[in-house]
Amino acid sequence: MSSELRIPSPLRRFTDGQSKLEVNSSTVGEVLSELFQAYPEIKNHLVEENGGLRNFVNIFIDGEDIRQKGGMDAEVKDGADVRIIPSIAGGAPKLSPDEFIRYSRHLSLPEVGIEGQKKIKGAKVLVVGAGGLGSPVSLYLAAAGVGTIGMVDFDVVDISNLQRQILFGVDQEGKSKLESAKERLVNLNPHTDYILHEVALSSENALEIIKDYDMVVDGTDNFPTRYLVNDACVLLDKPNVYGSIYRFDGQVSVFNYEDGPCYRCLYPSPPPPGLVPSCAEGGVLGVLPGIIGTLQANETLKIILGIGDLMVNRFLLFDALAMEFNELKIKKNDDCVVCGTNPTITKLIDYKQFCGIESVTEKVDYKEMDVIELEKILENGAAPTIIDVREDFELEISKMEGAIHIPMNELPKRLDELSADEDYVVMCRTGVRSAQICEFLANQNFKSVANLTGGINEWAKRVDDSLPVY
Repeated sequence: MSSELRIPSPLRRFTDGQSKLEVNSSTVGEVLSELFQAYPEIKNHLVEENGGLRNFVNIFIDGEDIRQKGGMDAEVKDGADVRIIPSIAGGAPKLSPDEFIRYSRHLSLPEVGIEGQKKIKGAKVLVVGAGGLGSPVSLYLAAAGVGTIGMVDFDVVDISNLQRQILFGVDQEGKSKLESAKERLVNLNPHTDYILHEVALSSENALEIIKDYDMVVDGTDNFPTRYLVNDACVLLDKPNVYGSIYRFDGQVSVFNYEDGPCYRCLYPSPPPPGLVPSCAEGGVLGVLPGIIGTLQANETLKIILGIGDLMVNRFLLFDALAMEFNELKIKKNDDCVVCGTNPTITKLIDYKQFCGIESVTEKVDYKEMDVIELEKILENGAAPTIIDVREDFELEISKMEGAIHIPMNELPKRLDELSADEDYVVMCRTGVRSAQICEFLANQNFKSVANLTGGINEWAKRVDDSLPVY
């Protein structure tokens, strides 16, 4: 006769990580003898010197406590499911009858089971960003039964979000992302507690927000917040489940966990502003955040359950066009300024300044021009030269009549096409790339340079509604 003994995750360190043992015994006492023979170190953790079970250990056969079935002499029938259930520090929450049904597919997994599902229910996870990555992450964590999900975002739903942010629908346009997300998530799983942090994560509030959670899932789309999340996680000793997306490429890793590296170990400092555009500027394939976000949710659940090989010391690259996954080995940098042997960053800093963002927005060598101001100038017959620094494919979406087109990356080598004495208004999609070009031109001693605030999208919204907003 053959049965299966299930070993809970807290005891697997004594069983070489094994979650089950096939046994050929007819009583519980004989089953334990087989276990102790295979893994001698586990014995003292389960039984007293007199051979009786320790008070914090229970054993169940096919879901029934052996104390009601004869104790150590309880019969173990062929094919029986025998489980060791020790108490777990922290008071794991109980599952309601509805939750037993809801999570039945989890309970059937030896690596999860009842105790694993209780761990999931007891977990507190903070998702930073309710966008492309935050959508699949929060949906799958809620569906899995994570007990507390915090979300950080301060934006509202825009139609352009719906191509990839599957938390939202057309009825929620203009509404708070977090309130809209909560409505969707509660409908998916009302057993989860959803905590909304409707603020921009900053050096002033990050530690206070993150400290109450077990781990953080990074769904950010900009470098200042990414470095802020990393540093806060290191200072608070929280795992950081990292993901990023751009066009057709994605990245996944787990930082600051099990003495692994942090994000700064891999990237000590960010690229110069404008070198790597955001998804808003560079675009992203709609399904890509679903793929990467689901992988982040998977790593989060593995951390909670204590199972599997985590993406610690590993960096996953995904190429959607080639349908190719590649894995790189990474390691902790002892000289890292935040997690190294002698860290120099021991508190949160000004991350916009660190990433060079403030140096762009605080320049006084050029001015910001509102779209209405430009409209009036053009109506009065004045003719500043408008430079459109967007990419070629963006002109197929919308273009401003009379603007000259010089893509951002080409402008420095085409500087001889411009005159430092002329009046220029520089525009892009939203005003980010054009601001960087304005700074560049001002540093080249161009006398009159203005950045079109909000770019062609703002022009389309407030001046020419025949143009699409993208």
